[in-house]
Amino acid sequence: KDELSGIHFSGMKLHVDSAQPSVFSVRGGNATLQCKFWYEPEPSSPREARVKWSWVSAAGGHETDLVVAAGPRFRSFGDFRGRVQLRRDFPGDATLVLNKLQLNDTGRYRCAVVDGLEDQSTVVHLELQGVVFPYQHPRGRYHLSFLGAQQACEEQDSTLATFTQLFRSWKEGLNWCNAGWLADGTVQYPMTRPRESCGGARLPPGVRHYGRQHLYPNRYDVFCFSSLLQGKVYYLQSSRKMNLTEAQHACQDDRAEIAKVGQLYSAWKFAGLDRCDAGWLADGSVRYPITRPRKSCGPSEPGVRSFGFPPPQHKHGVYCYKLDT
Repeated sequence: KDELSGIHFSGMKLHVDSAQPSVFSVRGGNATLQCKFWYEPEPSSPREARVKWSWVSAAGGHETDLVVAAGPRFRSFGDFRGRVQLRRDFPGDATLVLNKLQLNDTGRYRCAVVDGLEDQSTVVHLELQGVVFPYQHPRGRYHLSFLGAQQACEEQDSTLATFTQLFRSWKEGLNWCNAGWLADGTVQYPMTRPRESCGGARLPPGVRHYGRQHLYPNRYDVFCFSSLLQGKVYYLQSSRKMNLTEAQHACQDDRAEIAKVGQLYSAWKFAGLDRCDAGWLADGSVRYPITRPRKSCGPSEPGVRSFGFPPPQHKHGVYCYKLDT
């Protein structure tokens, strides 16, 4: 909900407010996090308040400073350096503008205004539009530690999904029986069609929760999150099928690279990629994307179909990824 804060000092009241407590954007895009402050009654001369924006990742953790500004002085920190600025369109405008959004920028942003000994703040939540997908180790089910899950998602041009992202995907129809790591270290899985082999047929639909697990010894699958691409995924037209090494070289010969799993899911979700041809991906799996289900192209729901990880000498097509220039 929208937050409104106020404090009294020197006969005046300081207000800090955000008109838009939740903001949605996409990877590579921009986001405007609104924050303004004002005094009642209006002071007779300008006051130099200090503005500080801080952030807590959607995965949890400590609150870290992003921006500190006072008058003309401005400083940004960490991964946000060079990607953030204060808008300052009018007196009291402390709106934060983020550029070139990254997958891990989601979370809770706090705008704090400090005047003298007092400070008040308001909160804005940033979410990215994207796609959540389950991912398994090539050896099969339940082979990933938490750190292995993080690495697996990063290698597929994605990041560990948050609970909010998984819950939204469940509401959109994601149904998956294998439990997977999330960004906060919990293990969960989404069920839209309960059945006996997946926790019991009598349980209502929902996101099943294994709770927080030991990050190192325990092994599960993982739910990854990807967003809009800065390029294009396409099925390479070729007169012949290829093994994995030939497929990698074929994409390179086309001035591209073999696509990653997160890139294929993103192209399916955002670009409507629909192809009934199985193709190699960078991790050695073979998959194909369907947005318009039809006979001979798998199940009756849209999705990215998987043939798992066949031996690399098997012959298939290939999906390539080419960065926009």
